[in-house]
Amino acid sequence: MNAVQATMAAVSPVNDAQRSRLLFCLLVAPLVGFALSAHAVEILQDPDCWWQVKVGLDLLANRTFPLVDSYSHTFAGQPWIAKEWLGQVLLALAYTAGGWNGVAMLIIATIALTISLLSWHLSAWLRPVAAVGLALFAAAMISPIYTARPHIFTFPIIVVWTATLFRAARDERAPPLWLLALLVLWANLHATFTVGFVIAAFAGLDLLARTRLSNPALLAKWVAFGLLCPLVSLLNPYGVKAILATFTVAYGNEAVPLIAEWRPFDASDQPLQEVGILLFVFALLVSRLRIGWAKALFIIFALHVYLTHLRFMYLFFLLVPIVIAVEVAEQYPALSLGKWMADKRDGLERFIARWFYQICGVAGVLVVGAVALITSAYQAEPSQKTSARDALAFAQSRHLSGNVLNSYNFGGSLIFHGIKTFIDGRTDQLFLNGFMKTDTETGRSGGKPILQAQLKKYAIDWALLTADDSRIPFFDELGWKRAYSDKYAVIYVPGA
Repeated sequence: MNAVQATMAAVSPVNDAQRSRLLFCLLVAPLVGFALSAHAVEILQDPDCWWQVKVGLDLLANRTFPLVDSYSHTFAGQPWIAKEWLGQVLLALAYTAGGWNGVAMLIIATIALTISLLSWHLSAWLRPVAAVGLALFAAAMISPIYTARPHIFTFPIIVVWTATLFRAARDERAPPLWLLALLVLWANLHATFTVGFVIAAFAGLDLLARTRLSNPALLAKWVAFGLLCPLVSLLNPYGVKAILATFTVAYGNEAVPLIAEWRPFDASDQPLQEVGILLFVFALLVSRLRIGWAKALFIIFALHVYLTHLRFMYLFFLLVPIVIAVEVAEQYPALSLGKWMADKRDGLERFIARWFYQICGVAGVLVVGAVALITSAYQAEPSQKTSARDALAFAQSRHLSGNVLNSYNFGGSLIFHGIKTFIDGRTDQLFLNGFMKTDTETGRSGGKPILQAQLKKYAIDWALLTADDSRIPFFDELGWKRAYSDKYAVIYVPGA
């Protein structure tokens, strides 16, 4: 055997292993996609889905970025920006192409891509089966926040961002500058781009823990990267306003305690996630995993943010495995990619390596066919719990007009159907200065006089309420007429 043949013989098993690893991670996407397709309707049940799509449709139609509110009658003309404009445009394009089915399929595809990327980055250290299993576990843990909203589009970005920065810190390299382009994309998709600054800071601390001050030139490059992060994130239609808008929620406003996704973690409502947290703590204690202080601080940060605001569960379940995967592989070699690469390939793995491209092609055709079949045979749409479809059809047939007082969960649907709201889900910027607190008080015991004052102050001409709205008895007592009622919605009009 000559030198070339010897080299090829040595390289071939490595190539076979890498192809097997890649296929393992690629096949995660259709697996997740098929699983979520069975729950496509649930992805569309967030009341904010409606107005997110509508804002995107208006952006495409008007080609201008809003600076003031034009969707409510209570805060019309007040400062408001579509800081998640690109995510809203993506949702609108999906809706235009395929209706609510298109929206659901786009969200599912993004989640599937995220879990596939997570598998790939975990498999840089862990054997593919362990990486895929851990990624699927993370996918299950964050399932409560799978909704048709722009934050979903940031999931692939945050996985790549975190994995690349912590890998650079471990290799004692400067952060790659192409990540800044990713940050610009993130800044136009969703307001959580400021979390990217924090992740970069923790990765920088990890580098500092490794090198201390032995490489000041490298530390300077990391500091420069950190300073560039907020600068490049200004490349959005609203500039610094997009950054400032994130602080209205980060530091808490009056709406935060009243919105379910912004509430603290409650084990009684999230038993599966409680099990996930406890399993992680148990494994950490039993394994005595040795991680540096910077990574320990990152874990504490991710857990704190999750326990403080339920919606940030993905920071913990997606990112913590990425950050500690290398230590797991080093301290438990049986789980490592290196051990798996050194093992002799079995028959299935050799088959995968040999027919890699053909398998990918067949899988791609099957996925496209399955999506087309699901899209044509199964029509997903939001429930009447958020759409009030029949109630709005009644309102249109009776030509109800003027200012409406609506339940919070119907705000998005009203915006979508061109009806100015009393209140809706844009509480990060609007419905503040005591407005939302007062609206909540109208449904509490003794709230009838407050409701009566609100009806007069905002010249309410009709009301669209959820069937379980606590204000319904007050409307009856105030002499309003129930014009329409079903198991989802109630419409009231002033009495004669």
